[in-house]
Amino acid sequence: MTTPVLSARGLVKTFGRVVGLDGVDLDLHRGEVLAVIGDNGAGKSTLIKTLTGALAPDAGEIRLDGELVSFKRPQDAREAGIETVYQTLAVAPALDIASNLYLAREERRPGVLGSVLRMLDKKGMRDRAQQSVQELGISTIQNMAVPVESLSGGQRQAVAVARAAAFGSKVVVLDEPTAALGVKESGQVLRLVEQLRERNLGVILISHNMPHVWEVADRIHVQRLGRCAGVITPESHSMTDGVAIMTGAMALPA
Repeated sequence: MTTPVLSARGLVKTFGRVVGLDGVDLDLHRGEVLAVIGDNGAGKSTLIKTLTGALAPDAGEIRLDGELVSFKRPQDAREAGIETVYQTLAVAPALDIASNLYLAREERRPGVLGSVLRMLDKKGMRDRAQQSVQELGISTIQNMAVPVESLSGGQRQAVAVARAAAFGSKVVVLDEPTAALGVKESGQVLRLVEQLRERNLGVILISHNMPHVWEVADRIHVQRLGRCAGVITPESHSMTDGVAIMTGAMALPA
């Protein structure tokens, strides 16, 4: 069995008397879409924030490609190759697409212009942004110079996913990527998820949309009351089974 690109063992996180995570294990492999489902308060967000450096676990360990890691902040996780697309997207609407892709990663022009005059390589970033978008097969975005505020919800989501794909060398985490989208735009985002898998990235997909989960996930991690209630697949269990495990109406064998 190959070493997981991202793994967690015995993660514990408490907030006073509230238990967010109660000894959670997780494995994610390269070229895999692992969905994380669970009711509100099940610990999904706490799990993701712990894996991506937004929260520090009280106990347990996280490994990246088998190596023990300790992320103090999200930037540490990003530098290690883990990119997260949050539900709020965190795009800058007034900036153009290329500027959003390189937000906080701006590249300077070569030579004296960049090192001394500190001029940004706007054309280079625009060209590389165009290449990133094309590699993901995003056909609805053509002009990298248009402001993000002029884009539809699906196109904004595509920009956020393209940014994650461009810099996430190992893992991309998507938090409810289709929550505010219509049927057509949701379909486009799900195709982007499949593109990330084809590029051999490990993808964690957090979603309340069961049809979307069963359409694209390879495995499904079910969170319940701060614990992992089981890991299932779309082939082994139906959507009805998934909801039953999530709510406690059905228990998997130990």
